[in-house]
Amino acid sequence: MRDDSFNAAEPGPDSQDSPEVPDSPESGESPDNVRELHAIPSVEIISRAAVMLMSAAAERLGLADEDPDSSPLRDLDEARRLITALAGLVTASGEYLGLHAAPLRDGLQSLQKAFREASAVPDDPGQGPGEKYTGPVY
Repeated sequence: MRDDSFNAAEPGPDSQDSPEVPDSPESGESPDNVRELHAIPSVEIISRAAVMLMSAAAERLGLADEDPDSSPLRDLDEARRLITALAGLVTASGEYLGLHAAPLRDGLQSLQKAFREASAVPDDPGQGPGEKYTGPVY
């Protein structure tokens, strides 16, 4: 079974699972299912990073489980960090995101509200995760 994750080491040159790599970088070709980083628009890179942060924060809030309150994945400290990072990314890149900005802001706000509901001792308005970037979320 081949591991295609980002952290996986590339198979050795003698491996049968090793992808075919073009002979020269100047050829403009790349292995199947691989895009050169320079060919990916910045809005796509930013959006993918935001979606990854959103997904991770939702899992840390326990939202992936039927009962978030008893989720073994719930970790509000980790969720706070992820939501704050997401808020910084979305706020800093908002002008470049075009049509993607509104859905990302909505998702961020939903996570901020979910965090507030999940917290046993809610933060004061403006002190919740990412609120220094977005303003208070009620």
